[in-house]
Amino acid sequence: MTLPFIPFANPHAAYAQRRQEILDCVARFFDSGQYILGPEVDSFEKDFSAWLGLGHTVACANGTDAIELALRALGVGAGKAVFTVSHTAVATVAAIERAGGVPVLVDIDAASYTMSPSSLDEAITYLRNHHPAVTPAVVIPVHLYGHPCDMDAILSIAAQHGLSVLEDCAQAHGACHKGRKVGTMGAAAAFSFYPTKNLGALGDGGAVATNNATLADELAALRQYGWKARYISALPGINSRLDPVQAAILKIQLRHLDADNAARQRLAAIYAKELGTSDLILPQTASCAQSVFHLYVVRCPKDRDALMHFLRKRGIGTAIHYPQPVHLQPAYKARSILAPAGLPVTEEIMHGLVSLPMFPQLGEAEVQRVCGAVREWCGAGA
Repeated sequence: MTLPFIPFANPHAAYAQRRQEILDCVARFFDSGQYILGPEVDSFEKDFSAWLGLGHTVACANGTDAIELALRALGVGAGKAVFTVSHTAVATVAAIERAGGVPVLVDIDAASYTMSPSSLDEAITYLRNHHPAVTPAVVIPVHLYGHPCDMDAILSIAAQHGLSVLEDCAQAHGACHKGRKVGTMGAAAAFSFYPTKNLGALGDGGAVATNNATLADELAALRQYGWKARYISALPGINSRLDPVQAAILKIQLRHLDADNAARQRLAAIYAKELGTSDLILPQTASCAQSVFHLYVVRCPKDRDALMHFLRKRGIGTAIHYPQPVHLQPAYKARSILAPAGLPVTEEIMHGLVSLPMFPQLGEAEVQRVCGAVREWCGAGA
């Protein structure tokens, strides 16, 4: 008997689980007659702010725009350096350049794969000494795979150098560092609501969250042509408005987010137990952190492609996040400024990473099936 295919992600499963709720809210929106911004977006922004425990959320079209808008509101433009990691979705760096900033890429921690505070500190000092035409401005720590960065260290370094911190929370809705939700520690935080995210729409969406009312007003203007009065552009803004249909859907998804994150954590615990004696290097969660496992990423010390092919033949989907760090991709190679010691950890891990299936509606029996296939490939026996 052929077993059903297990995808590595499945946003349709959330829709199927909440289909009637979603269809009802979409029908309500279409009946409203107000199709740009309006009450659905306002309501989601309020709900998301309350869930985070912050004063303001400004929703926009996608997560890339969220980073760009936040950087612009924080004063980034030509000649301003923004420090982030190369092991991230290229959107992080693309947004820096769209805001007019200069990306400076730093290395990652070998355990969490998130920003290395020591590499950041070295990069800031290096930039001041060797690139005097570029002014350090903002740090973007990327909370990757659902695991938070070492925010205490990063905030301390940023404060010492007089830099703002913009958290990239695209993969970590609900993750915590020392009991504080990511997105609540920097000057602002950018979120993506891409369908596969922990909080996912059924299309694109993004938001910037902040406790700074002045910054929020600036963001609200920037997302809509720089309007502070209708049709009068006080700033050179863009058009990046969250679709109200997606806002209505996100309100529903937000109600389920904590339960969905708990489901991800339960599945991750099964993976950790069942694969603990395998040849794979499993995700590590720092003692001060609470991961929400946007992805379950393992390192394969042998032939990654062979493992992925083996699992595919057994009806199990996988993915690679990410096949190349940004600084080695054709569009960015030799263009970004790197930390003075280079990015050795980033480059070391890139060849072995594999994302195993992970989404809240994934069954425990399916995770056991994935683990059995991985153990078989490792030669440890099913």
